Amino acid sequence: MAENSKNKSEEDESLGRFILDIIIIMAIIIGIYYLLFSFVFSNETVSGPSMQPTFQDKDRIIALRYFNLKRNDIVILKAPDEKNALYIKRVIGLPGDMVTSKNDTLYINGKKVAEPYLHNSLETQAHKQGELYTNNFTLRRRVPKDSYFVMGDHRNVSKDSRYFGFVKRKAIVGEVKWRYWPLNQWQIF
Repeated sequence: MAENSKNKSEEDESLGRFILDIIIIMAIIIGIYYLLFSFVFSNETVSGPSMQPTFQDKDRIIALRYFNLKRNDIVILKAPDEKNALYIKRVIGLPGDMVTSKNDTLYINGKKVAEPYLHNSLETQAHKQGELYTNNFTLRRRVPKDSYFVMGDHRNVSKDSRYFGFVKRKAIVGEVKWRYWPLNQWQIF
């Protein structure tokens, strides 16, 4: 009888140890997730049409918080004109660049720059209506040091650097690296 009681006690201790191990493992996983998404990654939801057709409203994306920006990178930034809001835009002008758009052609420092991501039904529709997809503009000065000129891909509806000016490096939350939702639009950038 004492042996039966001893086995029962060992089983209870074993079950208790198993549950404690599961709790510890879950706490470690949650801690790692919290640290990664606080300091390395940013998990965001696209809101609005300014990056169509590249991104649609409600797309879910992961951005990397530490990055070296290049032209055409897609970034998440703190909205300069709306408290606690984030924008998703494409980097067009780097520090020192002079940016001009004339007749739907982008020029950086006087050289024509290809924008293959703009060749879509939205651009075609604007041209059929006799409109420019990107209104003509020329920056009055070069992009300042530690700042960027950003634009949305849906040029005729995007609120971007043409309206709110240059974006400081510290206002950029992250560089978009992965769209994971919807699943049929899964893509690495």
